[in-house]
Amino acid sequence: MPNSVYKVIELVGSSPVSWEKAAQNAITMASKSLRDLRIAEVCQMDMHITEGEIECYRIKMKVSFKYQD
Repeated sequence: MPNSVYKVIELVGSSPVSWEKAAQNAITMASKSLRDLRIAEVCQMDMHITEGEIECYRIKMKVSFKYQD
């Protein structure tokens, strides 16, 4: 890993099922356009609630990927 450079971006994923699925949805989508995803750090987890029911789980994460010219 010497002399490697990584870029860090913030992603928000959502799912009606779980926080884990919300994270997976974000990584799956990001991996379609970004190469060499390396680390994901969960920054925040929340839920959208409607009439006392959980409608959607959301997760905010920082994701790094190898920077290439």
